[in-house]
This record gives sequence, structure tokens and C-alpha cells, in this order.
Amino acid sequence: MELLEFNSNSTPRYVRATTGMPLIAVLLMLFARPSDAVEPMAKKRIAAIVTEYRHNSHADMIVSRLLLSDTLDGKGRMPSLELASLYTDQRPPNDISRLLAASHRFPIYNQIADALTLGTDQLAVDGVLLIAEHGDYPRSSTGNQQYPKRRFWDEIIEVFRASNRTVPVFVDKHLADNWEDAKHIYDTAQELQVPLMAGSSVPLTWRHPAADVKRGANVEEIVALTFHTTDAYGFHALEAVQALAEQRKNGETGVRAVQCLNGDAVWQAWDERAIDPVLFQAAWDRLPDRSGTWPELRARVPEPKLLRLEYNDGLQVSLLELNGAVGGWSAAWRYRDSQIESTHFWTQEARPGAHFTLLLEGIEHLIRSAQPNWNAERTLLTSGALDALLQSQQKSGTWLETPFLSICYRPIWRWSEPPLPPPGRPWSEQ
Repeated sequence: MELLEFNSNSTPRYVRATTGMPLIAVLLMLFARPSDAVEPMAKKRIAAIVTEYRHNSHADMIVSRLLLSDTLDGKGRMPSLELASLYTDQRPPNDISRLLAASHRFPIYNQIADALTLGTDQLAVDGVLLIAEHGDYPRSSTGNQQYPKRRFWDEIIEVFRASNRTVPVFVDKHLADNWEDAKHIYDTAQELQVPLMAGSSVPLTWRHPAADVKRGANVEEIVALTFHTTDAYGFHALEAVQALAEQRKNGETGVRAVQCLNGDAVWQAWDERAIDPVLFQAAWDRLPDRSGTWPELRARVPEPKLLRLEYNDGLQVSLLELNGAVGGWSAAWRYRDSQIESTHFWTQEARPGAHFTLLLEGIEHLIRSAQPNWNAERTLLTSGALDALLQSQQKSGTWLETPFLSICYRPIWRWSEPPLPPPGRPWSEQ
């Protein structure tokens, strides 16, 4: 079948329809006007407020995706967000922000307010990324690094108030290193109705096997494994565990008490079966990067740590930090009917660190819709729990009551298996 088609100069030509193509489809294809085409999505303008911007920092892992695509090499998907401005609190010798600003033509401001207003007197961006991770900052008495999240937040809020409007804000990792500041950020967001989201990329990432707590199920206990430092990677572990726990029957009910044990006290807790050995084994077996066997752990792990949480509804969580034997995150959980499930949380430990792409997709949804992808209450809870656990550690492993963590919410998010990540390349590469 041949049909007559006109080009922009009204010059007719014949085209042959594909065999089997319905006539109406061909007619729609030929006579569609340019205005019928889907318009490209307008990009939302973002101000990034960061502590430092160096290769492989969190600022690079998140913000550079707006410039270099989600594969950080210009060959992947370009997000629907545009970097309008940048503020850097510190500028280390290996800073890359100035080079990127020169090549991608975005301004760097010396004041947070100017980054949000683009040098005017009114808020001039569609969203804010608050990325306070990495940099030369002091530690608190409990060992938590004191990033200036509250200072950043309060300066952002000052612009919101002066402009009489707000835009969505994403806070990378915890809301703050201490409960007072975390609650202040959350409460201010509630007061001004700021669309707020925060947290770790680990709950979003690949799970081997693909498993999650059944929505609405009765869960009795979770045992999880972690590594590295408690304030940094331990927070990721708490977020991963909370993403599981919040799926249980009645949603989240809050944490009643916490305890953090170190050294020999951990082995004593094991001997007293405070850590469920069956759940431990299930979580242990999921880790591809474990070393040794359980009987060898006392020799392999000189400084074990046990983080325990008791929830208001009776859920028990044990989180073991086993540096020297563990190099990843895993968890196992038991339902009330004694069924056990477990999984490994896999992150791409190579550039481009594709788990950050999953995080950025959530950020895009937040900023484009002004609706968070997951509850800010989750990260309020994990931020407060981490602070309380570090206080327990400072007090020689005392159980601490945490009535302030009676945070109740029903999850708006549920994990789904992501597409396969792109090939990894060495961290040293661009």
C-alpha cells in the first residue's frame, strides 16, 4: 500500500506502509502535526549546598550526575534536574568544583543565600540539595562527625521565610549528627510545609536475593551485619534495617531503648545468646565479602561492636559491626511463624557507584512532584537512634530509654528490584 506524504515544502512523495500496519496508524503517523510531538521535560533548577566537592565525594557522586549523566562520563541518562548554583563550605587542595564550574558554566557563590537566590533578593531555584558529608569538621564527644547541617538548614530556611515560599529539600544521609538538630530540621520542615527527604542509598540498592519484609507481616527479630565506622557506615546499616522494619504490621511504632556494646562485651552477649545464632548465620551466609568462620571471629575481629534496638511493639534488632571479617551489609529476619528470610545489600563499589543513581532518581521525584519518595520520619528515627547508640557506647554499653524515638508512621515506599547497573570502572577514573 502506498500513501502520499507532504514534507515541509509541500512536496509530495510516496511512502510504503509496513506490511500489517493498520491504515489508521499510518494516517496518524503521516498527518501528525509538529505540535503533537511530546515536548521535552523542562529541567528543574537546583542549588547544591555542600561541605566539600572532590573526586568521589558525596557531592561528586550526586551533583556531578547533573553535569556528567548518571554514569559520570557523559554517556548515560541526563537527569531532569539542572545545577543552577553551588555553595562549597570548604575547598580542599583536590577540589574539583571550580573546574566543573568553568566547563559547565554554573556559578559558585560564597553565601548560601546567594546560591538559593542566584544573587537576587528572592528564592530563584526549584529545589535544594544539602550534602554535608566529607570535609574537615570536629567530632562530638560521642565520636560523631559534626557536619554543619543545622547551619546550612537554617540559612536555607531564612531564604524561604524572606521569599514567603519553599521548595523541596533533600538532606544527604542523616538529618544531623545529634537528636536536637535532627528534630529541629524535621520540625521546621513540618512548620513551613517544606517537602523534605533524607537518608542513605543502601535501602534502595540491589538485594541478593531480591527480598523484603512482607508488607503487614508480624516480624519478631532482625539481625544485620555492618562494617567500617559506626557514625558513617553504621548509619547506612540502620537505614537498611529500618527500611525492612517499617514494612511490618502496623508500620513503624518507634524505638523504646538502645544499647551499644564493644569488645569482650559483644562476645559475652553472644555466649548468652543475646544475638540469635540462626539469624546471624543467615545474614552471614549472604555476604560474599566475609572472611573466616564464626569460630574464628574472636581472633579476626579485635574490636567488635553490637548495636541493639528494642521497638515499642516488641521487635528486636541486633546490628553487628565486625571489621576484619565483614565488608558489606546484610540482614536476616524472622516472622512470627518462624519463617526466616535474608538478603545482602549490594552497592557498586566502583565508579560510577550506581546506587547513587537510584538515590538521585528518588531526589528527582521529590523535586519534580514536591512529594517525597520515602518518609522523612524514617531518617529522623535513624538519626536519633544513631545519636542514642553512640551515647550508650560512651556510657559503657548502658541501656538508654528513648521515649523521644516513639516516632510512628506508615511507609509510603517499598523496595523494588532496580535494573542492572552499568559496568564499573576504577574509582580513580573520571
